[in-house]
Amino acid sequence: MSNSITLEDAQKQVDEWIRTYGVKYFGELTNMAILTEEVGELARIIARTYGEQSFKESDKKSNLADEMADVLWVLICLANQTGVNLTEAFEKNMQKKTERDKTRHLENDKLKQ
Repeated sequence: MSNSITLEDAQKQVDEWIRTYGVKYFGELTNMAILTEEVGELARIIARTYGEQSFKESDKKSNLADEMADVLWVLICLANQTGVNLTEAFEKNMQKKTERDKTRHLENDKLKQ
C-alpha cells in the first residue's frame, strides 16, 4: 500500500475489505454508535496525552494514530453505505469554510496572543 492515498481510494479499499472479509456493512445506526465509541477512545488518549489526566495501565497500549484511523475507518463505512463521496464533500466543505471564515480568524484578537 502506498503512503499516498486519496479519499476515493480509501472508500474503495474499505468497501473491498467489507465485501471480502466483513461479510456486509453493519447498519448505519450501529456504525454511528461504533463511530461514537471510536471518537471516545481517541478522546481518552488526547485527554491523557495533552490534558491533565494520567494514563491508566490499560490505556498505555493505546496508539493515537491507530485510534484516528479507527475513526476514519468507521466514517468511511458510513459514507460508503449512505452514498457520500467524501472527496466531493470535503472539497465543498473547504470552500464553505473559506468563504465563511476567510477573515473571521484573521481578525480574531483572541488568536493573536
